[in-house]
Amino acid sequence: MPRSLAGDLTDPEMAQPYMKKDDDDEDVEYSPFYGIEKGAVLQEARAFHDPQLDARRCSQVITKLLYLLNQGETFTKVEATEVFFAVTKLFQSKDAGLKRLVYLMIKELSPSSDEVIIVTSSLMKDMNSKTDMYRANAIRVLCRIIDGTLLTQIERYLKQAIVDKNPVVASAALVSGIHLLQANPEIVKRWSNEVQEAVQSRAALVQFHGLALLHQIRQNDRLAVSKMVSGLTRGSVRSPLAQCLLIRYTSQVIRESSMNTQTSDRPFFDYLESCLRHKSEMVILEAARKIAEMDVTSRELAPAITVLQLFLSSSKPVLRFAAVRTLNKVAMTRPLAVTNCNVDLESLMSDQNRSIATLAITTLLKTGSESSVDRLMKQITNFMSDIADEFKIVVVEAIRSLCLKFPLKYRSILREEGGFEYKKAIVDSIVTLISEIPDAKEIGLLYLCEFIEDCEFTYLSSQILHLLGNEGPRTSDPSRYIRYIYNRVILENATVRASAVSTLAKFGALVDALKPRIFVLLRRCLFDTDDEVRDRATLYLQTLDGEVAVGNTEKDVKDFLFGSFDVPLANLEASLKNYEPSEEPFDISLVSREVKSQPLQEKRAPGKKPPAGAPAPAPVPAVDAYQKILSSIPEFSGFGRLFKSSEPVELTEAETEYAINVVKHIYGSHVVLQYNCTNTIPEQLLENVTVYVDATDAEEFSEVCSKPLRSLPYDSPGQIFVAFEKPEHVPATGKFSNMLKFIVKEVDTSTGEVDEDGVEDEYQIEDLEIVSADYMLRVAVSNFRNAWENMDPESERVDEYGLGVRESLAEAMSAVISILGMQPCEGTEVVPKNARSHTCLLSGVFIGDAKVLVRLSFGLSGPKEVAMKLAVRSDDPEVSEKIHEIVASG
Repeated sequence: MPRSLAGDLTDPEMAQPYMKKDDDDEDVEYSPFYGIEKGAVLQEARAFHDPQLDARRCSQVITKLLYLLNQGETFTKVEATEVFFAVTKLFQSKDAGLKRLVYLMIKELSPSSDEVIIVTSSLMKDMNSKTDMYRANAIRVLCRIIDGTLLTQIERYLKQAIVDKNPVVASAALVSGIHLLQANPEIVKRWSNEVQEAVQSRAALVQFHGLALLHQIRQNDRLAVSKMVSGLTRGSVRSPLAQCLLIRYTSQVIRESSMNTQTSDRPFFDYLESCLRHKSEMVILEAARKIAEMDVTSRELAPAITVLQLFLSSSKPVLRFAAVRTLNKVAMTRPLAVTNCNVDLESLMSDQNRSIATLAITTLLKTGSESSVDRLMKQITNFMSDIADEFKIVVVEAIRSLCLKFPLKYRSILREEGGFEYKKAIVDSIVTLISEIPDAKEIGLLYLCEFIEDCEFTYLSSQILHLLGNEGPRTSDPSRYIRYIYNRVILENATVRASAVSTLAKFGALVDALKPRIFVLLRRCLFDTDDEVRDRATLYLQTLDGEVAVGNTEKDVKDFLFGSFDVPLANLEASLKNYEPSEEPFDISLVSREVKSQPLQEKRAPGKKPPAGAPAPAPVPAVDAYQKILSSIPEFSGFGRLFKSSEPVELTEAETEYAINVVKHIYGSHVVLQYNCTNTIPEQLLENVTVYVDATDAEEFSEVCSKPLRSLPYDSPGQIFVAFEKPEHVPATGKFSNMLKFIVKEVDTSTGEVDEDGVEDEYQIEDLEIVSADYMLRVAVSNFRNAWENMDPESERVDEYGLGVRESLAEAMSAVISILGMQPCEGTEVVPKNARSHTCLLSGVFIGDAKVLVRLSFGLSGPKEVAMKLAVRSDDPEVSEKIHEIVASG
C-alpha cells in the first residue's frame, strides 16, 4: 500500500467509530470507511479536476470509491462515465501511490468500448515505461478492458512481457493471458513458445503462472497434456506452487489413462511418490492428498498415510489441519488404512483448534473399535457448543455412520443448538437410524417428538410429523405420541398445524382404540383460524366416520386419505386447466403418470426467428398435447386410453435438408408412430408426404393404418402418423426401417409461386427401435419403504446378475436404469465417490397399469467386474418375472 494512502486511513477526518464494546474511550474501535455515502464521495471526486492536484486527497477519494464498488454499490451509467473521465486526468500525476490506485480504479470501472480509447494510449505508454511497476499494472488493466481487435495491436508487447527479466512484469502478462484465454483463445494459443520459456523461469511465481496458462492452452488436447506432464516431471520445476499444480495435472493424467485402459499400469505414479519426499511441506501434502484420492492398493497408499501421520504431530496448526482433514476423507472409504494413526489422532482430540479436534474425533469414529465409542462420545459433548455448524454436521454424519456400524450404540445421539443445516443433518441421521435399526425406532421417534417441541424450522417440523404419522401407529404404544402432535396444533404456525392434523388422522385411521380420542381432537380443529387446517379436519372427520362414501371398504378410505399420490402435480394442474366442463366428470386416471413431461418439439429452419412481438407459447405438457392431437384423428379413436408418449427421437442429423423426429405413442394393443417433419429448404414445397415403414424385423407388429401429410411448406412443421397393432399388454419390441417419400415442387422465393409439375422423390431416414423401456412409465413414490412393504411379498422375484467389466458402478447403474426406463427414488441414482457397493431404488408403472418397485444392489466383484442383485415387487407376479426377463436379455 502506498505510504500516502496508509497515512490517510488514520486521518481523523475519515476515521469514525463503528463499534463500541464499553463506555470507555479505550475500547472504541475505528473504521476509516464508516458512514460514507455514494453521493458525498462523488462530490469529493471533483478534486480530480483541480489544476493543482492534491495526491493525498485524490488517493483518499479513490480509496472510498473502490470501497463502495467492492461493497456492491452500483453506479449508474452517467455516474460511472463521469468518474472514469475524472480518473483519467490523474495520469498526469507523478505520485507512484496515486498512479497505482488509478490503475485499480480503471480496472474496477470496466469502461465501455467507446471509452476505452481514451486511456489506451496512456496505458500503452506505461506498458513501455522504464518503471517495472507501471508496466505490470498497465498490462493487467489493458488486458481487462480491451477487446479482441485492440488485443492484436498489443500482442507483440505481451509476448515480450512474458519473457521479461522482471518477474513482476512476466507474472502480470501470464495472469492476463489466463483471463484473456476465455474470450480470445486463438490469440493466446499463439503464445505457446513464450509461455514454455516462462515455465523454465527461476522465479517461483512466473513458473507457477506459466504452468497454469500452458495447461489451460492445452487442456482440450489429452496427448499434449500428457507430453507436458512427461517433460516437466523430470525435475525442471523448482517452484513449490508450480510443483503443486504439476501434481494435480499428473493425477488427472493418471486418472484418465486408467479409465481408457484395462491394465493396472499407472504412468507417472512414481513421480507422485517421489513428491512425498520433497523439502516443501505444501508439495508433500498435495502429493499425499492426490494419492489418497486415487484408487490405489493398500501398499501404494501406505507412504502417503505415513507422511500425513508425521504432520499430525507438527507444531504448525495448518499442517495438522490439512493432514487430519485428508485422513478424515480416506477414513470414509478405507478406515483400515487410517487405523495406524489412531494414537496420534487421539492426541489431537484436545487440540486448541476446535476444527482440528472435530476432524480428529470424527476420523476416530470411523476407524475406532466399539469399545472406544463411549469415550469418544464423552469428548464430543465437551466441545460441541464451541464449534461452527458446518463441523457439527460432520460430527452428526460420523455418529450416524457409527450407529449403523455398531447398532448397540444408537442411544449416543447428541442434541445441541445450531442452524437449519445442522438441525436437518440431525433429523436425517435419526430417520436413517430408525429405518436401518428396528430397535432404535421408538427411542428415535420419542427423540424427534422432543425435538419438535422446540423447533423453529417449519420444514423440519412438517417432515417429522409426516414420519410420526407413518411410523407411530405401528409402535407398541402409539398413544404416547398424541400429546406431542396435538401440541403442534395449539402452538405452531398454519403449515405445521395442517401437518399435525393429517398426522392425527393417520393415528385415528390405523389405531382403532385411539379413534374416539382422535375425533375429539379433530373436532377442536374445526374452529382453527386457517382454512387449510379446517378443511383437512372436516375431510378426515367425515371420511373416517363414514359420513362420506369414498369406497366399498375401510381399506379404500385409508388408501384415499393416506395412499401415495402417484400423479405428478404439474401434470394434474395442466390437465385441470385443459379440462372443458361437460356432463362427463374429470377422470384422474387419464392424467399422465410420467415424471418428466416435455413439450411437443417442433424444429425451426436455421436462421429463421419468430415474428417480432409474437407472444411466447404457453408450455403444454407433452402428454396433453399428444392426447389432443391423437383424439382428433378418427382412425385412432378405437385404440383406447393412451398409456405413454415417448420423448422425440431424432431420425436425421441437425443440418440436413429435412428435420424429422418421431414420438412413440403406446396403447394397450397398438403403437402409433408420430413423425414430426420440417422442410428447411425455402425453394421447395413437399406434397403427399408419407413414411414407408418396413416392419420386417418387428414380427409382432402389423401395420393397420397410415395418415400421410398433404403438404409440407418451408419451415412449417407437420405430422405423419403410422399405426401398428400388437398383442395386448405385451411389451413387444422390434426394429423399423423408415423411408420418407414425397412429391417435390420448386418454389420461387421472390414471388412465392409454386411450379405445377413435381417430381417424386424419397429420403432415407434413420431406423427406429421400440424397446422394453417404452412400456414403462417413470412414476415416483414419495416413500419407497412404505410402498415396498405394502406390496404383496409373494410377488417378489430376486435374482443375481454379472454385468461384466464396467467403468464404474455409476455407469453400470445408468445402463440398467436405461434398460428398464424406471424412475430413481430418494436420490439413490447418485453413487458416492469411491463406493464399492450401492443400492438404487426404482419405481414405475408397467403397461397394463401394474405398479412396479425395484431394488438394485450393485457391488464390485473384481478389478472392474460389477455384480448386481435385482429384487422386484409388482401388483402382478408375472410383471415381476417380465422385469427379470428384460434385464437378462438387455
